[in-house]
Parts: sequence; C-alpha cells; structure tokens
Amino acid sequence: MGVLNTDLGVFKKTELFSNLKESQIDFIVSHSQIINLSKKEPLFSAGKKAAQFYKLISGEIRVYHINKDGNEEEMAHFKSGDTIGDFDFARGAEYNANAEAAEDSQIIVFPGKNDTLDSLAAEEPETVCSIMLNAIIMMTGRIKEANRLILDNMSWVKDLHRKAYEDAGTGLWKQILIADEIIGSMKDPAALIMLKPDRFKILVDSRGHTIGDNAMIRIASVIKNIDRQVGNGWPMRFKSNETGLIINNCDTAQAETLARQLADNIADMEPVPAQDNYDRFDFTATVSWCVWPEDGADWDSLFQGNYANLLSVWKTSGDTVVHYSNREKT
Repeated sequence: MGVLNTDLGVFKKTELFSNLKESQIDFIVSHSQIINLSKKEPLFSAGKKAAQFYKLISGEIRVYHINKDGNEEEMAHFKSGDTIGDFDFARGAEYNANAEAAEDSQIIVFPGKNDTLDSLAAEEPETVCSIMLNAIIMMTGRIKEANRLILDNMSWVKDLHRKAYEDAGTGLWKQILIADEIIGSMKDPAALIMLKPDRFKILVDSRGHTIGDNAMIRIASVIKNIDRQVGNGWPMRFKSNETGLIINNCDTAQAETLARQLADNIADMEPVPAQDNYDRFDFTATVSWCVWPEDGADWDSLFQGNYANLLSVWKTSGDTVVHYSNREKT
C-alpha cells in the first residue's frame, strides 16, 4: 500500500462521502491508501468482514462465488470509477463472494492500513458520524430503489410467477401451486373437484398426440369457464389428464352442482369426427368431488383419498359423478 495522492473529486463522487465538507474530505484522503493488484490477485474473499471499501481508479475487478459444483460463477464486474463494497461496508457485513483483479488494477482503499472506523471516530467523530449517516441514507435509498424496480416490473414478476406454476399445455395451474400457495389461501368450506376424461388413451392411440393435446385444451377451457363463474377458485391440472377445480367458500350443495355441471359440459364438447377406420369420439368424464373440512379435516388425506376414488370409479365405470368423504376415517 502507498499513501494516497489524488484529486478530491474522486471522493466527492463517492456516495458515502456526499455532502461532506472539504476539510472532512481532506481527513478521509489522509486516511486512505492506494493498492496495486496484478491480474488474478485477490481483493477480498467470502466470509471476510467488510471493514473497508474500494474505489477503482484503473483496471477491472470481478466478483464471483463458488457454486455447489465447485465452479466459479461471476456475480459482478467493476470498471474504472466504480465503487466496490460500499454497501457491505455500510452494513458492517461479511462479504458473500470473492473479488479479484480481472486485469492489473489500481484501487483506493478506505480506511487505509492500520485504520478502522473506531480509530477514526476517536480522532474525528463528526466526520465519521457524517459518513455513517450517509450510509443509512444510502441503504434506505437502495432499498427504495429496489422496491421501485419491483413495482415498475410487476407485470414481469407476475409473468414469471405464472410461468413457474402454469401448465404450458393448458394454461391451468400445476399441482405444485397447492403446496406453495393455495393451502395458505384456502377458506372453508373449500371444494375439491377432480375430473378424468374417459377412454382418453383410446383417443390418443387412435388419433395421435396432437388430437389429444387439443382435447386437453378444450377440457381446460370448460374448467376455466366454470372458474370464471364462481370467481374464487383455481382451475388445476393435477396429473397427466386429471384436471379440476379447487374453490373457496363452496359448500356441499354448490360443490355437487358444479361437479355435475363440469361433467355435463364435458359431455357437451364437440365430438372428434369419424375418420378413416375410426368412429366418432364422444367425450365423457369421471368426476369425484369433496368438501374440506366437512369430508375430511386433514387436507392431504382428503386430497389423496379423492384422487384414489377418482381413479377407482374411472376404471370400473366411468361417465360418473361421485361424492367422496373420509369423515369416518378422521
């Protein structure tokens, strides 16, 4: 390290030193030093307390962390004029990454060697208080800026959220949404209506996957239409071709009505016309429904029981609407 001899303007442009008097800037300069790093030489490492921060005069610094596979992943890249580590310094935090020179670099360090904020406070308490006040303002400003960016990009956040939980083929919600969000939003009574189309494998095997995919889109449209009617549910794709609805504030009578409406609307879907050696395909579905907590206080058990009931009825009869309850088991 060498004693710093540089233009005060470099420090005046540093966020932590904004609004300081020129005499205070002089004090900071006198307690800062300059270092020269060769390419690949480390600046700081993860886990080290951020007792200093850095102003890059020339060169480049890269910040990276080591991932679980032991490989380096770059997080940031700083160039001449950039400030490095001021936010960690202001918080008195530990670095969560490593930094090294991407090329030969010259860097201002504050506080310099053998100095700490405590030692500087004993010498110039007013200056250090001003620095810490600026640190609080800086952190508050960056938090507000982060919040602003989130709000400004809310449509992007919503789109990302939708892509994470939405089934791409049908636009229905994936089952994972139940564990991640729906459970915390459920209001009893809540209906669980599950549907499985009858003879669907015959349709796909005879007409192809494209016809099957189109059929699933049409089934999803029926489910979404019912969801729009009630306005307080989630149209779901539970498994491969098992779909349905979870509906808040839905009592037993309404749940049964909606389950039968769902089955009727599937039966009203336009058939797949006859083609070559294949007869016309008419749509029907098996529906199993229940209401939480009336039909079972434990949601997981009720869900699994209703799903097993759906499969059982679908295999033995099909084209049926059934009510499931495991009250006697709870």
